[in-house]
Amino acid sequence: MATEYGYGRGYGGWDGSGERRRLPAGLRAPLEGRSWREYGYVLLSLPMAILMFTYAVTMVSVGAGLLITFLGVPVLAAGLAGCRGLGALERGRARVLLGVEVDRPEPLRMKGRGPMAWMGAVLRSGASWRHLLYAFVQFPWAVFSFVVAVTFWTYGWALLTYPLWFWVFPVWAGQDGLQLYGDETHAVYLNNPFEVTVTALVGLLFTMATPWIVRALTTVDRVLVGTLLGPSRLGARLVELESDRGVVIDTAAADLRRIERDLHDGAQARLVALAMDLGLAKEKLTEDPRAAALMVDSAHGEVKTALQELRDLARGIHPAVLTDRGLDAALSAIASRCAVPVVVDVDLPARPVPAIEGIAYFTVSELLQNVSKHAGASRATVDVWRVEDRLMLQVIDDGVGGADTSAGSGLAGLAERIGAVDGILVVDSPGGGPTRVTAELPWRAV
Repeated sequence: MATEYGYGRGYGGWDGSGERRRLPAGLRAPLEGRSWREYGYVLLSLPMAILMFTYAVTMVSVGAGLLITFLGVPVLAAGLAGCRGLGALERGRARVLLGVEVDRPEPLRMKGRGPMAWMGAVLRSGASWRHLLYAFVQFPWAVFSFVVAVTFWTYGWALLTYPLWFWVFPVWAGQDGLQLYGDETHAVYLNNPFEVTVTALVGLLFTMATPWIVRALTTVDRVLVGTLLGPSRLGARLVELESDRGVVIDTAAADLRRIERDLHDGAQARLVALAMDLGLAKEKLTEDPRAAALMVDSAHGEVKTALQELRDLARGIHPAVLTDRGLDAALSAIASRCAVPVVVDVDLPARPVPAIEGIAYFTVSELLQNVSKHAGASRATVDVWRVEDRLMLQVIDDGVGGADTSAGSGLAGLAERIGAVDGILVVDSPGGGPTRVTAELPWRAV
C-alpha cells in the first residue's frame, strides 16, 4: 500500500500555552522532507528514463531485426527480461522516494523447463510488455517533468534569495543589478530596495508553488508505476484464485482428518468395546443369564451413545435440517444449543446455492461456539439478509470483546475459508465489548 507523508509533519513551533502552532501548508511545503524526496525523484527520473529508453529501443530493434533468424527470439526475450529488472528498480525508487508500495507483477508461467520454456514464458507474459511500454512512455514524461521542476525550483530559490546576492552584479559583472529588460538604448535593472523586495516576493511565490507542481507531476508517475509495473487486475485475480484454491484444498484435507479422528477415537472405539461386551455376554448366556442380561443392557446404552456420536458427526458434516428446511431452521437449531439466549432473524428472498448455504451455516455455528466458550456474553443475535448480489451474516454478542483475526485463533481460519469463495469477514470487537462479526458471501440463488 502507498504510504503518504503529508506536508506539514515536523514543522512549526510552540506558543506560550504549550499548544502546537503550525505554519500554513504553503509555507511549510518548501522545507518538508516529502517535497525534497519528490523533487529528488523527478531529478533521478531523467537519467533512469534515458537508461531504460536506450536499453529498450536497442534490444527491441536488434531483436526485431534478427527475427528472421533464430537469434531474434532470445535477444527479444532478454530485452523484455531486462525491462522487468529495471522495472523492479523503478518500483524500489518509487517506494523509497514517493512512499508508493507497488506489488511485484505476476511471475512467469513456464510450460516445462529449459531456455526455450523460459523465453516462451517471457514473451507470453503481459507484464513483460507492460514494462517495455513503461520504458517508452516514461522517457518523454521524465524529460517534461525534469524541465518543469528544475525551472520552477531554480527560478524560485534564485529570486527568493536575490537580496542576498544582488551585490554580485555591480562588483563582478559591471552592471547595476539583475537585468529585467534591455535594448540598444535602454535597460532596466532590479537594483533599488523596492525592486529587490518585489523580486524576492515573486521568488517566494515560485518557491511555495514548486512543491505542489512537483507533487502533481509525481502523481502521474505514481499512476504509471502502479499501472504498468505492478500486477494486472487479471494477474492479481489469478494469483488470488490460486491462493484460494490452496485454502480450499487445505480446509478439505483438515475436515477429512477431523472426521477420521472423530470416527476412530469416538464411534469406532465405542463400537469395538460394544462388540467385546456382546461377546462376553454371549459366553455368559448359558452360565449366568442374569449377568449376561446386565451386560446386554449396558451394551444397549453403548449403542445409544454411539448413535448419538454418529448423529453429531453427521451434523458436523452437513446437517439434515439445513438440506430439508434451509438456513432459517438450521440456524435456529444452532441457536437453541448455544449457552446464551440467541435471537435469529433470517430475511432471504430465496435459498442460496448449497455451497454458500453450507458456508453460512458453519460460519454462524463457529461464531456461536465462540460466544458460548469465550465471550462471557449474556445474549447474542444472528441476522442474515441479502444486499444486491451479496449474502450478509452478522453475529453480535454483549461479551467481553477482544476478538482478533490476527491472533491465530479460529477466526483467522474462518476468514480464510470465507475468503476462498470471495467473501469477507470483518470483526469489530473492542476491549470490554460488544463484539460484532460481519461476514459477506457471494449470493447465488438455487
